[in-house]
Amino acid sequence: MTSSTDNIKRIKDGNIRIATLLAFAMIPISGFATDIYIPSLPGMTNALGITNSQAQLTLSLFLISYGLSQLFVGSLLDSYGRYKIALVSMLIFCGSCVTIANTHSIYLIYAMRVLHGITIAAMVVSKRAFFVDVYSGEKLKHYLSIFTIIWSTGPIVAPFIGGYLEVNFGWSSNFYFLAAFGAVLFLLEFIFSGETIKHTTPFHPEKILSIYVGMLRTSSFTLGITMLGLGYSMVMVYNMSGPFIIEHFFNLSPVVTGYCSLLLGFAWMVGGFLGKGMINKPFPVKMSVNVTLQLLAALALLLTFSLFREMWTILVFAFLVHVGAGFTYNNYFTFCLQKFPKNAGIAGGLTGGLSYVIVSILSYGLLYCLPASDGRHLSFSYIFLILISGVVMFRVFMLSRKEGAEVVQ
Repeated sequence: MTSSTDNIKRIKDGNIRIATLLAFAMIPISGFATDIYIPSLPGMTNALGITNSQAQLTLSLFLISYGLSQLFVGSLLDSYGRYKIALVSMLIFCGSCVTIANTHSIYLIYAMRVLHGITIAAMVVSKRAFFVDVYSGEKLKHYLSIFTIIWSTGPIVAPFIGGYLEVNFGWSSNFYFLAAFGAVLFLLEFIFSGETIKHTTPFHPEKILSIYVGMLRTSSFTLGITMLGLGYSMVMVYNMSGPFIIEHFFNLSPVVTGYCSLLLGFAWMVGGFLGKGMINKPFPVKMSVNVTLQLLAALALLLTFSLFREMWTILVFAFLVHVGAGFTYNNYFTFCLQKFPKNAGIAGGLTGGLSYVIVSILSYGLLYCLPASDGRHLSFSYIFLILISGVVMFRVFMLSRKEGAEVVQ
């Protein structure tokens, strides 16, 4: 059988270990692309003469582009291979970062952020599929279960770096940093990695569409994607509102914004570790407890901020909400990615794509209704998302009883 990847450089057995490390290094790039310039959002509004909502739209456009791109990029990766598409995407990503850093047109920035979403989708989905191509069994399950933990290094480290870049060099320096990061990854990928897909799937749109339909008809899969979107929406609502609350309401510096985002990024990582550690615990019990604790934390944020109007009320209770969000995300992400191993690219793209579409719609919609003014609006957003999570969880329980089995392993 002739493969469309026969003439592509294939990965050497001796390079699999370093290629695995490079794959893990690329997983957080989507988090870097959103979080590194979070401390710069207020600075961008001043430098470019734009409104808060216009600056926030640069995040939303990236999210929706990143999400929608994953819906089709998985099928391209399954048909034409992972390696070449990933390399080309890295080069385009680097060029678009430099373009953003050298323009004052918000509309050109919008266009480049859409391009970021497309290229990062190709890069990240190719690396998710890499693990399914190269590993199997318990080792694959182990690697997939630490995806969210590795990914969380982006939200932890990126705002911390971005805060100092903003104070010392201005908002555009964030995008020079992203370009340099992408260039290093490209060089290492070119030297050490290669094609990993064993058998390509012919690109027949009708057949591919039937695969998508079959996946979407799998109720446990679509419910898992919904929970991923709800979990990450809690993080993104803070990312889009936190800088304005910290720098406008409390009159603190972008460096403080970076430290706060670092703390809440760590909360997400804690939730990921807890999810990995409890992955075999009874699903209904652990998820019910998680949603309940999140709701109590969000209500406590509303009460304490109304009474004290202090920064600590946001940090303490948002931390607890984000731990719960990371816990939810970890539990569902592993399940969704290993649900369809024969179509790993499509499954990975559909999982990430739909979840990010949900995130972009929910986060921007909530901030449109509840502008980033203070901690109360943030708590209202959390409460809304947590209550929806509870409804979806109830549906999961009903489905489990109907099928007579656990939805999540």
